[in-house]
Amino acid sequence: MSQDYTHIPQGYHSVTPSLTVRDAAEAIAFYGKAFGAVEHFRLPAAKTGGTAHAEFSIGNCTLMISDEYPAWEATAPTVGTGGLFMIYVADVEAAFAQAVAAGCTVKTEPTDQFWGDRTARVDDPYGYRWTLAQKVRDVPPDEMARLAAAWEG
Repeated sequence: MSQDYTHIPQGYHSVTPSLTVRDAAEAIAFYGKAFGAVEHFRLPAAKTGGTAHAEFSIGNCTLMISDEYPAWEATAPTVGTGGLFMIYVADVEAAFAQAVAAGCTVKTEPTDQFWGDRTARVDDPYGYRWTLAQKVRDVPPDEMARLAAAWEG
C-alpha cells in the first residue's frame, strides 16, 4: 500500500519542527553559523517588530521558528530543556567544531556508538539540544541487540 503525499508542500516532510525562542532573528543567524542553516523567509510581527514566523532549513529539513507568544502559550525553553534534534552530517568532527565555535555548549565529544553512528551532543543558547551524527558503519539487527543489551548494562 503506497502513501500519497501530494498534500504536503514541496520541501516539507510529514513532521515539521517549530521552535519558539526569545529572539528568532538572532537564533536564525546563530543556526546559520552553527549548523549551516539557510533562511527561506520571515514574517515580521507588526506589534513588536520581532519575528512572527520564519522558516529555515538545515540540510534537507525545513524548520519553523518564531519569537515567544506567551498569550498563546508559546514560550522558549531554558537552555538544555528544549527538544533534541539529530543532524546527520558528512564529518561529525568538523560539524562539532563549527557548532562549538558558533557558541554551542559541549555536552559530549564525538564518540563512536554501538548502533554504527559517530555522535556528539551540543546545546544551543536558545534552549534546544542537538546531536550531530555521522554514519560510520552498518550494524546488523542481531549485533545491535547484543550491543544494546551490553550498553544498558
